Amino acid sequence: MAGLRVADAAAPARSLRPAVAAATPSGLYLLTPDWDDTSRLLAVSAAALAAGVRWLQYRHKGAAPALRRQQARALRELTRDHDASLVINDDLALALQVQADGVHLGRDDGSVAAARAAWPQGAIGVSCYDDYARAEAAWHEGAGHVAFGAVFASRVKPGAVRAPLALLERARAAGRPAVAIGGIDAGNIAQVAAAGAAAAALISAVFDAPDPAAAAAELIQRWNSAQSGRTGGP
Repeated sequence: MAGLRVADAAAPARSLRPAVAAATPSGLYLLTPDWDDTSRLLAVSAAALAAGVRWLQYRHKGAAPALRRQQARALRELTRDHDASLVINDDLALALQVQADGVHLGRDDGSVAAARAAWPQGAIGVSCYDDYARAEAAWHEGAGHVAFGAVFASRVKPGAVRAPLALLERARAAGRPAVAIGGIDAGNIAQVAAAGAAAAALISAVFDAPDPAAAAAELIQRWNSAQSGRTGGP
């Protein structure tokens, strides 16, 4: 995929405002699969949003630019309807074009500092894999949050480097928001919450479920229960 095209995005960034105030992803953070079928993508996303998901990341690395624009615009409208936040994976220009709430940057997706300069109010996340030094650099350059993973074996990326949950604990101790990603499902999401993650990012546990709405609701319930136990809440 091409780089961020920060120069092209910088001018409109001053006038755009996200539909939901920029913040840090929290709780269940749902990432979309590489589906070309837009109707199916929207139907499952709508079910998850209705079940309580409040952060959705559009991620379709293999799509043609026209399809990416179409799907991103449709998801922007859908998330607005549910008072949810939309993040675009890898593509700052597209995030600004559809007036998303944030962008998520990987290793080869351009400068975090340049993205922050182009979009001061955006929710900017950065993939940090198993590298805490990379996370510190990202925070310094203006990232609002980072992502560590794969924290568990991932079906989507079976060859992904494994990131220990201790990275989440270290970020929490430093007062820095970190998202966990990779192999998260109903059987282990509580471990992620207990380790101090701000959010649990996942795809298959909802999009591949027989009943996506029920799967999302169960994941949210397990996350909330684990969070309550960690903080001593009711």
